[in-house]
Amino acid sequence: MISFRLDTADLADTRFAISPLREVMGSLRALRAPALYPLHVRWRAAVLQRLDPADVRLLAALVGDTLALPDFLTPRPESFAPALDEQLTVVRATPAQTVRRDLLAAHAPRPLPPALRAVTAPGDAPVAELLEELCALLRRYWEAALLPSWPRMRLVLEADITHRARRLATGGARLLFADLHRNLRWDDGVLRVDRMRGHHHVDGSGRGLRLVPSLFAHQPAPPVSAAEPPMLAYPSRGAATLWEPEPEPDAPALTALLGAPRSTLLRLLAEPLPTVELARRLGVTPSAVSQHLRVLHATGLVTRARDGRHVLYRRSPLGESLAQHGRA
Repeated sequence: MISFRLDTADLADTRFAISPLREVMGSLRALRAPALYPLHVRWRAAVLQRLDPADVRLLAALVGDTLALPDFLTPRPESFAPALDEQLTVVRATPAQTVRRDLLAAHAPRPLPPALRAVTAPGDAPVAELLEELCALLRRYWEAALLPSWPRMRLVLEADITHRARRLATGGARLLFADLHRNLRWDDGVLRVDRMRGHHHVDGSGRGLRLVPSLFAHQPAPPVSAAEPPMLAYPSRGAATLWEPEPEPDAPALTALLGAPRSTLLRLLAEPLPTVELARRLGVTPSAVSQHLRVLHATGLVTRARDGRHVLYRRSPLGESLAQHGRA
């Protein structure tokens, strides 16, 4: 079990963030252990066809047998959505002793794979060379594997943050952590992460907590080292929708009444969703969705409520009745 003690200052500085580098590293787990990531099977097959086999071997060496990741390759985001190159700059500045510590910890109790054993050589020069090689490798991998889908992925992650922020606003930390994952327990100012390989306690000490949704996390993932400040990657809601094709048109009668775009929107709004997530699912621009939402709201078929940076839309009782009759 890994636990975080969070005082009032830590809770006040609890923030959500989107981390491209975290998704890069998390996706390596999907390459390494596809059985744990059935939603990404087709994505994995397509990516492996595009990668150089030599790159695949080195990428695989960055994931331990227990699927642990080196902490220095998943730095804590200090802004809401840093660019990948910003995060790689942080990686390049990692002290040599931290690189050694994190690579050894990720692979413990087994020895380092041959591709990484240069870091055990005397001096800092071998570590600096490896850092440059890894940053270039992760940049190539990002461009081949994630960048083409990143706009869709980011919208899913933002929709998750909107949902979680609402839970935090309406029920505080207890409601937020109760909904985050079954392996999390919040009690008396301590957040406990069960079923972890590591066993240590981290005192927030006013440093705050970073919560990072991930489309490639199958369980909560805190840093491996107790020396790192509080951060938790967790499985994002909506991962199952990431690779969904565009929705089929709705029932003919409802389509005839509202038109195909608005009838499809009404069908999707069985749950509260922001404009950006609706646009992602439909494969259109947010402005196109907004035009239809204005009409649906003006006619009383959807309701809307502001939740932080987003406005959430949902079917009204009238819209619910119409959608139900449209399926009849």
